[in-house]
Amino acid sequence: MARTSDGTVQRYRVMAIISGVMSLLLWFVYVPIKALSHDPNLHSKLVWIPIAHGYLYPIYVLTAIQLSIKAKWALPKMLGFILAGTLPVASLIAERRVVKMFLPKKKNDLQ
Repeated sequence: MARTSDGTVQRYRVMAIISGVMSLLLWFVYVPIKALSHDPNLHSKLVWIPIAHGYLYPIYVLTAIQLSIKAKWALPKMLGFILAGTLPVASLIAERRVVKMFLPKKKNDLQ
């Protein structure tokens, strides 16, 4: 299992959330506006979305590979986590699964 103290899980969590948000922006903001809007000024204001996603997704892939190697996961599971960054909500779901696997559960103060 990956140690949480070395930052691998935290790096994956950050990149999974960033990749998920960028993917949501790409699919549900940039693509519809590009397809439906005929205003080039609006399109030029949003051109940063695919550029940022294009630079951030490889970093997500590297953090998913690093986590998979430290956790000693099989190749199919590693590929699943890598491909989770391609679907708008999948990386956010993968991030929640990683939290459940690696981060300790906090006890309620009421007990």
